[in-house]
Amino acid sequence: MLAHSRTGTGPPLVLLHGIGLDRATWDPVVPLLAREREVIAVDLPGFGETPMLGGTPTVEALAAAVEALGLERPHVAGNSLGGGIALELGRRGWARSVCAISPIGFAAGRERTYAQLTLKAIHAMASALDPRAETAYGGPLRRTALACLILARPWRVPAPAAGHMNHTTARAPGWAATLPAVTSWTPAMPGCPTTIAWGQRDRLLLTSRQAPRAQRRLPQARHVRLHGCGHVPMWDDPEQVARAILDAGA
Repeated sequence: MLAHSRTGTGPPLVLLHGIGLDRATWDPVVPLLAREREVIAVDLPGFGETPMLGGTPTVEALAAAVEALGLERPHVAGNSLGGGIALELGRRGWARSVCAISPIGFAAGRERTYAQLTLKAIHAMASALDPRAETAYGGPLRRTALACLILARPWRVPAPAAGHMNHTTARAPGWAATLPAVTSWTPAMPGCPTTIAWGQRDRLLLTSRQAPRAQRRLPQARHVRLHGCGHVPMWDDPEQVARAILDAGA
């Protein structure tokens, strides 16, 4: 069973994080969503408090692990790897609606290599900083320097939250096994209402290239931009992220 937290009332909404993170990455957005949804934020296998899968953690296997929550056609929102899993859950018919935020699955050519190398660099840095993460992320200028690849406004992240993100990335037992899924999976159009939202300033999955490609490949989806946001936009602009998710299931 996936470690998860529940809050709020209304139709169920499952939140899925990206590689190296855990359900705490949704903390700024959850109170906004919980006004209209029962929010179930999960730790994916190999991250946070959930142990690794027994087999290879492909997108399909991770989606099956989420299905084991036993929910009845929830809304699903995910970021990065979680966005790809959300699209897969929509394709399988498990999701009532999908909001994929800067999702994997649309990189091509050298973009795949760039994403792999950048993620490996982020993991190496997190591992080096792990013993002193609270100090390293203690000031807004330091947070900005250290987290600018995935956040557009790193200074908005409280120091404890930034330290937690670093620890989660450095200590995730599922990191190495899951990393290939980030660039090896190809999405198909879900059969439910689908929104694909891209951080306007995504420096990891490169909005200028991948957002138009997503629009060409999945033209039936609703495509939006999150203005002023990076790859992991929850701290950049919680209200804008919450609105994209709620509108996806309207």
